[in-house]
Amino acid sequence: MEISLKALLLATAFTSTGALADECNLGEMPTLPNGATASMEEMVAGQQSIKAFQAEAQAYRTCLDEGMAAIKEAATDGDKESAEAFKAMTDDYNASVAAEEAIASDFNAQIRAYKAANPS
Repeated sequence: MEISLKALLLATAFTSTGALADECNLGEMPTLPNGATASMEEMVAGQQSIKAFQAEAQAYRTCLDEGMAAIKEAATDGDKESAEAFKAMTDDYNASVAAEEAIASDFNAQIRAYKAANPS
């Protein structure tokens, strides 16, 4: 049985993309301090955990970008499995952006609560 070069390349890309997607890990969103009751130290620790999460999110999206690049051509050429994988990775990418925006917004609300509870 003869395997075409395109099929071989697609199989290799799809296999490595699956492994690559498994290596992409966002981790868990940090727990935010309650600004109304937190100490300054707890707020600073919360800020540091947000920054660490943002760095993880950026690395996660870079990893997804690599996986999407590997299957994009096959997906646009109509390969159903590649198109489904591309969509799933795109959805994961977008969800990580939304999570990062949400945690930043939530932390800003906690900063306002902290400032209200601790006027200068």
